[in-house]
Amino acid sequence: MHLITPAGADEFLAHVQGALAAREVASNLMLGVALRLRAYPGVVEQRPYFAVVHDEGGLVAAALMTPPHSLIVHAERGDAQIGFTRIAHDLREHRCQMHGVIGPSDAADEFLSIWQKLTGATVKRTVRERVFQLERVIEPRWPPGEFRAAREDDVPLVAEWIAAFQCEALPDHHHPDPVEWAKRRIGEGDVFLWEDGGQPVSLAARSRETPNARAIGPVYTSPERRGRGYASAVTARLSQLILDSGKRYAMLFTDLSNPTSNSIYRKIGYKPVCDYNEYIFT
Repeated sequence: MHLITPAGADEFLAHVQGALAAREVASNLMLGVALRLRAYPGVVEQRPYFAVVHDEGGLVAAALMTPPHSLIVHAERGDAQIGFTRIAHDLREHRCQMHGVIGPSDAADEFLSIWQKLTGATVKRTVRERVFQLERVIEPRWPPGEFRAAREDDVPLVAEWIAAFQCEALPDHHHPDPVEWAKRRIGEGDVFLWEDGGQPVSLAARSRETPNARAIGPVYTSPERRGRGYASAVTARLSQLILDSGKRYAMLFTDLSNPTSNSIYRKIGYKPVCDYNEYIFT
């Protein structure tokens, strides 16, 4: 097996894009991040880490990291243990700081085991998620209100909600400044609101893009307004907007510890694809 550490997203994608695209939704995190890095190489402040392991049979394993975010791992075959071992040794040799590891459950678990044996790293938090895809929207029982794109004057509220989402759902992750996030994402036309009685009550944003799909996330409703169907409504409308744009799928991640979100997405047409594990290191 041979380890390659590409200098950039172009070279990385030349080795992995075909394999990732064959399971596009299941691989959307690595594929979507790599495609964005190729299109916007200056979007990250620190140099990304890319690694590919292959043999005469083709791709064995791959990894991508945009510090300070977790390492994303991919196992193309069942014998990826040796490939992940090569990647782990390379990361350690170059003293790369590892916040955590994320990937499809089997791949993340395999890499975690290797990394812990090599470094003695301990896990602070485990996040279990499920990837869902949607091809057709099942209309929910619509609550009062309407769907609209967020505007510049919504920046303060969107920033407040994003900060609350970060604290509630992803407390151990590195996050951009909420105000800067809101300004940039609203400016890119990717933030949408459900408005009831002239008052925004729920938020959903478009995220990673792959050739045939577009991700949704985050979705947020303030606690006092939950249980009224707002999150279902804003997600259903945004999902339809993605399909109407020409994409085959809308897709999203759910936290398996939150049964409410897993239930509402199924009701509007989302179907499970695979599970992801993320391990946050101390």
